[in-house]
Amino acid sequence: MTVDSRSEKTRPDRAAATRDRILDAAERLFAERGVLAVSNRQIGEAAGQGNNSVVGYHFGGRSELVLAILRRHAVAVERLRTDLLTRVGPGSALHDWVGCIVRPLPAHLAELGDQSWHARFLAQASNEPTLRAVIRADAKASLSLRQAREGMFRLLPALPAEVRAERGEMSRLVVVHMCAEYERALQNGAASPNRTWEMAAARLVDAVVGLWLAPVTPAVLDPDAAHRYRQLSG
Repeated sequence: MTVDSRSEKTRPDRAAATRDRILDAAERLFAERGVLAVSNRQIGEAAGQGNNSVVGYHFGGRSELVLAILRRHAVAVERLRTDLLTRVGPGSALHDWVGCIVRPLPAHLAELGDQSWHARFLAQASNEPTLRAVIRADAKASLSLRQAREGMFRLLPALPAEVRAERGEMSRLVVVHMCAEYERALQNGAASPNRTWEMAAARLVDAVVGLWLAPVTPAVLDPDAAHRYRQLSG
């Protein structure tokens, strides 16, 4: 009994095409409804698959599916950030280093076009406590992001570790959620005709620079100062 070599060659292609359709459907549904509000059956149906277990078969659990969507875009984002890093150096301004952190996402969304779902997917995934660790771990694995952050920190005033961590999370949320809002406006036709992803990126860089340079309340640096302040004001 012989095996049709053409059939053998098409099996990996069919599997890859099925995975792509599942990822497309999952990203759109997660963006619209939330990551935990969508079932694997709904994703499979939206991907044109009749088998209710097809999502689990290809990706396993929900965290693995979210990670697969993240990594689907990671190559393009890494490429964009790596290109930006080639343009900065020891004499570069804080805006330039922050730009290396902020600009890759809106630049990637611009490449995807007006019908992208990725920013809204990121915003929805960021809202789920069970998935934050997945997103943070994936971000920490980015060499280009680590290099950009190191360059930025060299130009910032010394900050307590807790304040630095909080402002890092604030910055990420500002970028992701503002990109999600602009992505939604583009799809709904509500965006200003003069508004571009480049303009959105420039405004986000300004905002994130301001966030990092904001003064730190003395009570944050010295917990005893907060107690003394309450005594005086009470």
